[in-house]
Amino acid sequence: MNKNRLAAIDIGTNSIRSIVVEVNANGEFRILDDEKVAVRLGEGLNELGSISLDAQDRAIDALIRLKKIIDGYGVLAIEAVATSAVRKAANGREFVQKIEESVGLTVTVISGESEAELAALSAFNNFDVENSRLLLADIGGGSLELVSTVGHLTEHVVSLDLGAVYLTEAFIKNDLTNQAIQCLRKHIRKTLKTAFQADQPTIQGLIGSGGTITAIAAMTMAVRKEGYESVHGYEVLRSDVVHLQAMLTRKTVKERREVPGLNPERADIIVAGITVIDEIMEYFQTNLLRVNERGIREGLILRAIKKNNLIKGQKTSRSWKSSVLDFAKACHFDEQHSLHVARLSIEISKALGTVYKMGTNELRLLESAAILHDIGYFINYSSHHKHSYHLIRHADLIGFTPRERELIAQIARYHRKSLPKKKHEQYMRLSPDDRLLVSRLGGILRLADGLDRRRNSLVCEIECLLSPSKFILRLPSTNDLSVELFGAKAKGDLFQSAFQLKLMVESA
Repeated sequence: MNKNRLAAIDIGTNSIRSIVVEVNANGEFRILDDEKVAVRLGEGLNELGSISLDAQDRAIDALIRLKKIIDGYGVLAIEAVATSAVRKAANGREFVQKIEESVGLTVTVISGESEAELAALSAFNNFDVENSRLLLADIGGGSLELVSTVGHLTEHVVSLDLGAVYLTEAFIKNDLTNQAIQCLRKHIRKTLKTAFQADQPTIQGLIGSGGTITAIAAMTMAVRKEGYESVHGYEVLRSDVVHLQAMLTRKTVKERREVPGLNPERADIIVAGITVIDEIMEYFQTNLLRVNERGIREGLILRAIKKNNLIKGQKTSRSWKSSVLDFAKACHFDEQHSLHVARLSIEISKALGTVYKMGTNELRLLESAAILHDIGYFINYSSHHKHSYHLIRHADLIGFTPRERELIAQIARYHRKSLPKKKHEQYMRLSPDDRLLVSRLGGILRLADGLDRRRNSLVCEIECLLSPSKFILRLPSTNDLSVELFGAKAKGDLFQSAFQLKLMVESA
């Protein structure tokens, strides 16, 4: 048995998901295994009032297989819960007993409020929610959990019978006419109004988890022709949801199975699921949906970490900056050099100011790329800029969307060697605006890296002068800065081409 490993199983109405993690002394963890099996436990539940024998058999078979995988990792504990379908079913208790006898797994049937709290735990762990009033939504097959929050404080928790499988069977299973869709919408609106009544919170954004949410993100990514590593942290606009809902409603189930980004197993229930999200965004007047790919099963892991006393150090709330620094330290980065290059990069970018739209978000991307630009040394010195790109692209960085992670990775990638080229596939997949942003921020990083060529922070002060055609960089110092002057001039190529400015570097 490995005392640092935990597993969680979420037995939902539509699918069963399991996760295995390894926990470090600070309570942070890395995922070792993540499995999902669509079993449709809630199939026919509305009519029968019970879980059918076929659905039970599918679930038992899946759980036996998942339990064998988990046992192979030698975990300390397994947190297993069942949600809406088992909670509602007349034979739910008997089914849980059957699981214990057939699989050797103890399952707890949790309330809708507990589901909501687990989803909130996951959201707090993955997103920077400080100073924000947000709505967290977790939509499953049988129910919808909504949590309104102020920072890390929970304000309102509600569980509603608005799951994708439940609504499909109740409203549109055999009838996808406009009238049926309008009846579905009317029911969702009435349910939301009843739940919140006069306490409807004013929110600044929506964070969603569950299969419907990840499907919406994957379809949106396909429409935009984007190819990011995952949908975790992806941002979807209300207009994207509206267009997807209209497109999916016009198609048959067979046609929906061919929609790029949509898992064919979800084709029959996606219309109900996306209609719920559309109505939530309309009701709460929010235009942005951020995707949490983890959800309830990660909440189970976080709860298990605390229950099993696996936190030996001091666990603090993580920001984007601490997330970047933690990842850099895990890759054994040169802290003095990287932080110095980051400081120089920020000073240069601020001098470019509003003329080149160097706002807060651009500075955040640049600072992150500067801190991480050399982490490729962890793999090998040779082509370490390319290794940095791949490490950052696959990193679990808090507070960044998939697009932003890709931009950070590419900015870091161009801190040395060749400039961006048409034959660079990842670069050319970016939009024209993002290609320009990568070139400009990459040019600043490349220049700042040249200013610390000897990695001893000799350039501790810079003076920047911007004119319509020139950027003059002066280095006041009593030290010999000949190497740094040479380094900056040699690495100023991308800066000059990206900003269309003549770069002049001189000793003050």
